[in-house]
Amino acid sequence: MLQKLLESKRSTKRLITLGYDALAIPLAIYIALALRHGDVSPTFNDGVVISAIITTLTTLGIFVKLGFYRAVIRFMTSQAFSSIGIGILISATTLGTSSFLTQASLPRSSVIIYIFTAFALLALPRLFIRSLVQQQGRAGAEPVIIYGAGQQGLELSHSLATNKDCKPIAFIDDCKKKQGTQINGLKVYSYDSIDEILEDRPCQKILLALGDTSFAKRKQLIEKLSHKKIEVLTTPAVADIISGKAKLEEIREVEIEDLLGRDPVSPDNGLISQNITSKVVLVTGAGGSIGSELCRQAIKQKPTTLILFELNEFSLYSIEQELTRTNEEKGLGVKLISILGSVQRQNRLETIFKTFKVQTIYHAAAYKHVPLVEHNVVEGVRNNVFGTWYCAEAAIAAGVERFVLVSTDKAVRPTNVMGTSKRLAELVLQALNERQSDTLFCMVRFGNVLGSSGSVVPLFRKQIKGGGPITVTHPDIIRYFMTIPEASQLVIQAGAMGKGGDVFVLDMGEPVKITSLAKKMIQLSGLTEKTEEDPNGDIEIEFSGLRPGEKLYEELLIGDNVEGTTHPRIMTAHEIFLSWPETHNFLHRLDQACHEFRVDDVIKLLLEAPAAYNKQENCPDWVMNASNKR
Repeated sequence: MLQKLLESKRSTKRLITLGYDALAIPLAIYIALALRHGDVSPTFNDGVVISAIITTLTTLGIFVKLGFYRAVIRFMTSQAFSSIGIGILISATTLGTSSFLTQASLPRSSVIIYIFTAFALLALPRLFIRSLVQQQGRAGAEPVIIYGAGQQGLELSHSLATNKDCKPIAFIDDCKKKQGTQINGLKVYSYDSIDEILEDRPCQKILLALGDTSFAKRKQLIEKLSHKKIEVLTTPAVADIISGKAKLEEIREVEIEDLLGRDPVSPDNGLISQNITSKVVLVTGAGGSIGSELCRQAIKQKPTTLILFELNEFSLYSIEQELTRTNEEKGLGVKLISILGSVQRQNRLETIFKTFKVQTIYHAAAYKHVPLVEHNVVEGVRNNVFGTWYCAEAAIAAGVERFVLVSTDKAVRPTNVMGTSKRLAELVLQALNERQSDTLFCMVRFGNVLGSSGSVVPLFRKQIKGGGPITVTHPDIIRYFMTIPEASQLVIQAGAMGKGGDVFVLDMGEPVKITSLAKKMIQLSGLTEKTEEDPNGDIEIEFSGLRPGEKLYEELLIGDNVEGTTHPRIMTAHEIFLSWPETHNFLHRLDQACHEFRVDDVIKLLLEAPAAYNKQENCPDWVMNASNKR
């Protein structure tokens, strides 16, 4: 019957509510009189009847004026019920006044009693219906535990109060003062009580509402929770909620940043702005993972012009649209210029640099996927080595002040063509820096960035959601990780420290064992690993073998000649490099081999170069191998 009533027309619901109130008001007056006289059949004169009619009509008119019959009961707020209370007080005043004017036999104390009987008959049924409908709508809501009974946890419980998907059943908090108390109707437990809660009430998810808790403490907590068979989810960071980037109720999986447990160092604003503010800045590869974040960081520093140089049309369009919105919303007044083009066109680059009088370049354009470059050797070398050379020569010709190369840890003792090509790009810039002094060249090396295209984390999540298995190349493989914003900020700061020919190395923190990361992600999803010991587990980890050119671990330095800098996360490495004549001769030979598509000769030259290339196996270049089979 309730369902039929809820599905009826809005006008029908209003008439029913109005009719109920028209009966409830005189009934409330009658009950007030009966309670006052202590008799179910109190005696009263005609004045009481007239007074009751006046009060009923007046109260209904007040309720109509206040819009009570336009409100949907199931969505009524506490403010609406406060207004009902005000309406009832006005109704009681009307009852007292009208009974005086009609000389009704109505004791004054019965007016006070009427306030309570009217509230019981008018407000409580609405509360009951709202509660009943909400409970009915949330019948299928999944019970969840909120970890953190602070301000963010309290607001989260409020947000989930009407949520159809999640229903909070308890708080967990480490503060002993809060444990055992009730907050927003939910009891606060200690961490040790989680197993007890899970036994009493079926629950498969725990939501982290940790506010501004440091990454180190988050990591400790997540490590502990990973041993519980419960899916761990998190709410957005407070800063993201305040900035409008996220909403409190946007529950998501635990971010890999939380698993790293490292608090980012606040950037040095002087270094960040030094080569960007009031300058003409150009970013190559502006649509890529690092390039786009460099653009986001750069536009905040208000360059006069920010030039986005990108080969991929859609990537360029996407970052241009995003930066345009940022520019307008924050009133930055930065001139944005989007240019399609390849870093392998030196004359095009030189024309662009001269036309716009570019002062600072961040060179992020590169092919970075190890297996793809292994299968496409010539294009990888062309883009990463010659693209960097042509871009650098164009910068010198145009009088660019500073050129910063985004490099990689894979350039250190490389076992693949991609890493070797990036080391050669570094050697080219080091030689060019010695050849001239107008343009300052420096390079910054770092490891894997979280959330970049091809990152292992989203792949693992996809595999877990698909029921597995998770594919890991080798049980002992380790990698360094850093967030894209932190990496980009450090690139900009390191670039500002450069004195010419510098190789900067970023402190990537502790290396992460990929197998351990996979296991942790399985556990945090509330699942178990399927192994020989536990064949009934949920997700299996399979080892597919190292891919072409892949190393078990990455290094960030070639030698031990390393010095710290004024920044705690940035070091500088002093390494051997070639003179420009030697470099130029090598590039000429490499260019000839690439032009004639002699892949074997390209590989031999890479082995000959002072890049410490350690080729692991025969070159798997697709085209060369297919040609040899013909």
